[in-house]
Amino acid sequence: MPDKATIYDDLEVPTVINATGTKTRISGSLMREEAADAMRDASRSFVRISDLQQRASELVAEATSADAGYVTSGASAALSMAAAACLSGDDLEVMARLPDTEGVADEIVMPRTHRNGYDHALRLPGATIVDIGTNDHHLGTGSENVEPWEIEAAITNDTAAIAYMEKPYTQPPLETVCEIAHDHDVPVIVDAAAELPPAENLSRFVEQGADLVAFSGGKAIRGPQSTGILAGDEELIRSVACQHLDMHAADAVYDPPADLITTDELPGVPRQGIGRSMKVGKEEIVGLIRALELFLKEDHGDCLRKWNERAEHLAAGLADITGLETQLEGGDKTDAVAQVVATVDSDRAATDATRLVESLRRETPRVFVGADRLDAEEFTVNPMCLTDEEADYVVDRIRATLS
Repeated sequence: MPDKATIYDDLEVPTVINATGTKTRISGSLMREEAADAMRDASRSFVRISDLQQRASELVAEATSADAGYVTSGASAALSMAAAACLSGDDLEVMARLPDTEGVADEIVMPRTHRNGYDHALRLPGATIVDIGTNDHHLGTGSENVEPWEIEAAITNDTAAIAYMEKPYTQPPLETVCEIAHDHDVPVIVDAAAELPPAENLSRFVEQGADLVAFSGGKAIRGPQSTGILAGDEELIRSVACQHLDMHAADAVYDPPADLITTDELPGVPRQGIGRSMKVGKEEIVGLIRALELFLKEDHGDCLRKWNERAEHLAAGLADITGLETQLEGGDKTDAVAQVVATVDSDRAATDATRLVESLRRETPRVFVGADRLDAEEFTVNPMCLTDEEADYVVDRIRATLS
């Protein structure tokens, strides 16, 4: 690839050719130029953050079909604030002492196969996760991991919420989980951080009954990497605002936007809440709003077509390498973007999958391919964050490493 001078050259930090998708550890996606311009404009004026969050709430609600929305410092922070809202509701005393949950319903029920490293965010405000079910589906016996009756049986007076990790393979169906939860007046939190595209997912989970849904703002939306979206129930979003905004204000002049925080229903000014360390700057809020507006206007069918054509191009470029077998995976309704799955036969290839991935990552620029399946001698190549030129470069580097 031709050399392109960047700020990272000045800092002597190697850049990355991203063939693994919108992973946070390699900086998510590339922010839209228009979002960066909006952030620069936002930096030139002061604004009351609650006013800006109120406007963002309206725009997120329109985009997601939710009652309200909120901009957070990433999808993980959105999950933490969702949990905090479910634990405390509109109780200022509980808000003030989280993560201390003594005497408070603080259990979040979660199917065992939905558990993941990111659910630490749910525990941060003080929640205890109660996992249920098995992983028996993977045994191939015909049984499911979690049955609806198990979810219902797990709900007690200590249940604050049910958490659901949205992936194409997760069971039971979200609609079923929401019906059970709502029969017991329990809210459902959905982690949909990386579930865009398809664009329809912005509203799908709310329409299926979810009370709070977390999305990343720095992946497919291509807003600031440090932003997230929480969409859902208006009362729960109000609780989020009460626990997130700077509350150092005299009671006599405490006057936040009425559609964001209803002061008539509060006994006083909320204290600094669990979300104070997760604050979002005006620049990030504005950048996310602008990116979301542009995301909604995009021709998503055309984007998917280009990504899937690039995946086919990548597969063709890797097709005749000795010791490497490739196939396309995804590109359907449940997994919108096709990617290349490459299997290395280390007896025939010059190296194995693990050494190949390690070698590519040590180059300049670093080349990142997907490394989630190394135990099966597989790596993946995702087209979403590549240009056509970068795609050819990735093929060349894989060829060189395996030859």
